Amino acid sequence: MFKKNLKKTCVYIILIFFSLLFLAPFFWLLTTSVKGPEEVFLFPPKWIPTTWHFENFMKAWNLQPFNLFLKNSLIVVVLSTIGQVFSSSLVAFGFARFEFRGRNFLFMIVLATMMIPWDVTMIPLYMQFNFLGWINTLKPLIVPSYFGSAFFIFLLRQFLMGIPKDLDEAAKIDGANAFQIYWKIYLPLMKPALVLISVFNILGTWNDYLGPLIFLNDQRKYTLSLGLSQFKGMNGVDTTSMMAITTLICLPPLIMFFLAQKHIIDGVSSTGLKG
Repeated sequence: MFKKNLKKTCVYIILIFFSLLFLAPFFWLLTTSVKGPEEVFLFPPKWIPTTWHFENFMKAWNLQPFNLFLKNSLIVVVLSTIGQVFSSSLVAFGFARFEFRGRNFLFMIVLATMMIPWDVTMIPLYMQFNFLGWINTLKPLIVPSYFGSAFFIFLLRQFLMGIPKDLDEAAKIDGANAFQIYWKIYLPLMKPALVLISVFNILGTWNDYLGPLIFLNDQRKYTLSLGLSQFKGMNGVDTTSMMAITTLICLPPLIMFFLAQKHIIDGVSSTGLKG
């Protein structure tokens, strides 16, 4: 019993140690954002500021039009998430519930698209969006999400494969068509999985830097990630402002992740273990 408790204690000590190592940069980010300029470059470094300058956040936010960047980011995040949830769930429903020739082969082709790096498709996408006149608009960041994502389609199909087909038959007896079965029966049942892919898409879109960098030229169309990069380039010496604005941009996804943590765990357990 003693050896078992000692082993568990050692494991907890190791986990706590590595957790503190992981959290140390975030703690430094937070404390540096509220320091005065004279305390930023002290050696040895001072982890806790003498005076907490919370006005650094407002000062950093007003140095660039971050209200406009936030608006653009919210537009992209909300519309792309709606598109991913609808399109991916609809395609996954088709693969999981419809029997047609070549279904498995077509599904393998969809999965194979995950092997193609975004760098390979970057130039063709730019040429396509330029032909459509979408360069320097938010459309290249939103419209592709309405064609689904192979990874999200895979997760949702795995979830649907674990639901008995008796529901389909009962709904058909009641006179429901295929879309009504999807919309009224399966979409509510997919809630944990939909929350999971929504969180993944929000985090990916919120932190996306390369897409806005390639497709956007006008500062009025910048998202927060691109605005933050420009801000760092213009304020390389103002460390407190850089840390403050980085902290503000990191807060929304962190808060969303903790609020949706239960649904994320449910979604992972229900999608990853189904055959």
